[in-house]
Amino acid sequence: MDKRLLDILCCPVSRTPVRPASRQELESVNRAAAAGQLATVGGATVTGRIDEALVTTDRKVLYRIDDGIPVMLPEEGIGTLQVPDFPQG
Repeated sequence: MDKRLLDILCCPVSRTPVRPASRQELESVNRAAAAGQLATVGGATVTGRIDEALVTTDRKVLYRIDDGIPVMLPEEGIGTLQVPDFPQG
């Protein structure tokens, strides 16, 4: 992702900066999705694999990237507290 774009993106709710999600973070999220344990803030069940995402620097919310485009809608955020093994630091 273009660094200039990354520098201006932030969580639309908390205004917390975002960074690319690590492979370990994505693996944790995808395990939870495969087990049917993952939902967006808006309540939609996450069913597909997430290959690329941005996560807030406080590691509380993840936003998927679809076809190179960050989906930064508040209702599309995925709270990481629902992911039992999400890396916390």
